[in-house]
Amino acid sequence: MEPQNLTSVSDFFLLGLSEDPDLQPFLLGLFLSIYLVTMLGNLLIILAVTSDSHLHTPMYFFLSILSLADMGFISTTVPRMIVNIQTHSRVISYAGCLTQMSFVILFGCMDSTLLTVMAYDRFVAICHPLHYPVIMSPCLCCFLVWESVFVSLLDSQLHNLLVLQVACFKDVEISNFFCHPSQLLKLACFDTFTNTIIVYFVGTISGFLPISGIFFSYYKIVSSVWKVPSSAGKYKVFSTCGSHLSVVCLFYRTAIDGYLGSALSPSPKKDMETSVMYTVVTPILNPFIYSLRNRDIKRALWRILRRTT
Repeated sequence: MEPQNLTSVSDFFLLGLSEDPDLQPFLLGLFLSIYLVTMLGNLLIILAVTSDSHLHTPMYFFLSILSLADMGFISTTVPRMIVNIQTHSRVISYAGCLTQMSFVILFGCMDSTLLTVMAYDRFVAICHPLHYPVIMSPCLCCFLVWESVFVSLLDSQLHNLLVLQVACFKDVEISNFFCHPSQLLKLACFDTFTNTIIVYFVGTISGFLPISGIFFSYYKIVSSVWKVPSSAGKYKVFSTCGSHLSVVCLFYRTAIDGYLGSALSPSPKKDMETSVMYTVVTPILNPFIYSLRNRDIKRALWRILRRTT
């Protein structure tokens, strides 16, 4: 395909997960089910936290915000893919592509920063329990959430500005089911080495700092827990933090593969697999991990069910 000026490129084409027509009904049913379960699960967590006074604590406040971010994260990619499968159209406008890319980065970065905030909350609760109510005050909790939103917006707009500098494209086919900065830079008809380096540098910094904060928090937690003489106390602490750690490992493992993997080993199939993991699988697993392994959430949901029935 001949290089096209930006002014003449009004649409892109998302290749999706598969071009096999026999597989489309299965993909439609699968991702529609995943989307509905994800939205319902996260809504139940938000409902449980807001309706039960026993859950009006910083930990569950951050969990409800994480559920909101997960709902926004999956809503930026899956509904569009479902519509494309249903209408047999893979077209997305240039403006729509940039908008989708911005929201993917925004909610993905919010997930990352909120997981860091939750790790800090656990660190304060376990290592400084007597000062926990003072340190994790409502003002600090709101500030941490707004800071997460601000950092995510800044990260999203930085990626947007770097992509907007592309003046022409050599192709309009995006080898994924959603728009991503690295995908658009690959389509540029001129050398975007500098832009690509900046994109990966910003992505690395926005990922490295939260991971460092999480590892530091859990290093302090583990060091503190080993000093507890009771094995029952150790088990209680590790069971409390286990759900959070499982979410952290799943999200960062797949997000790093999806974000940096295309630069180290460019493979469209692998990129799509990792993209599905951190944009679709992680949001649906979060409600199950936090609700099925959390007695307080389960009790709150049972109270809501009893009141309803």
